[in-house]
Amino acid sequence: MRCVFAGTPDTAVLSLRRLLDSEHVVDAVITRPDAPAGRGRALAPSPVAEVAAAAGIEVLKPASMRDPDVLERLRAIAPEVAPIVAYGGLVPASALAIPVHGWVNLHFSLLPRWRGAAPVQHAIWRGDEVTGASTFLLEEGLDTGPVLGSVIEEIAPDDTSGGLLARLAVIGADLLVDSLDLLASGAADPVAQAGEATYAPKLTVDDAHVRWDSPASAIDRQIRACTPAPGAWTLVAGERLGLGPVGRVDAGADGGGDVVLAPGEVRVGRRDVLVGTLTDPVRLGSVRPAGRREMDAADWARGLRGADAIVLGATPKAAE
Repeated sequence: MRCVFAGTPDTAVLSLRRLLDSEHVVDAVITRPDAPAGRGRALAPSPVAEVAAAAGIEVLKPASMRDPDVLERLRAIAPEVAPIVAYGGLVPASALAIPVHGWVNLHFSLLPRWRGAAPVQHAIWRGDEVTGASTFLLEEGLDTGPVLGSVIEEIAPDDTSGGLLARLAVIGADLLVDSLDLLASGAADPVAQAGEATYAPKLTVDDAHVRWDSPASAIDRQIRACTPAPGAWTLVAGERLGLGPVGRVDAGADGGGDVVLAPGEVRVGRRDVLVGTLTDPVRLGSVRPAGRREMDAADWARGLRGADAIVLGATPKAAE
């Protein structure tokens, strides 16, 4: 089928490449406008725009899909279907009506669980054991359309949202093309979503703030869900400290389970740094001090004066 593909980040690039290698024809790509990137914050095209341009495909970068010029161009192209992956903007009814077979959205969850912008992050944070990818026909509602297909993926105990999303992008790209193949052959059988819907709004910087008076298991999931973005963090004497995934230290095991620490209390060993939680301590992995590069927690702690007296999450005491 003749397609117009919509997508923006790296997550969507694999789907675009898979489409370009398929029997379907990509006539144009819609992506978000150029955005500041890199240390210089110069405007740069999206990853999807770069791949499309290199392939000689027309690229449209509207600030809004409601742009009359973009709608007119879509009507002129008259695509049979419009696959969409992590586009990052709303598709109005005026655009939804243009492709004969509609818009096919690749979403990284098993719908109706985790509708919304951050399904992978919420699946990890809430302790789901499995997730997956779904293709569905886009409607005006939030991820409400009938499902064309799905694939299941297990969530590993050490998965970060970045690692899990990378795997889902691979299997999702194949699912997307398979769904388009079914539509083209007339064999597609969209099924209405069934079951209780849950929602996955975009995580904020405040969501990524670690509170050490939570159980170790919850802190572990929170940090992994926020890795790499928005990036988990805590406070050290009032300054922000970025946190990479932590190691669990279960009671009576792993060389630290007999340590009792108050929430946020730090114990610095020769090779590791333990932090107290509401339950068992956790072992810090990598950290990123304010204005510095990422480093191993043990290296960071060795450079601190009075490291064993530090309490993560505490603010400095006011001078008397």
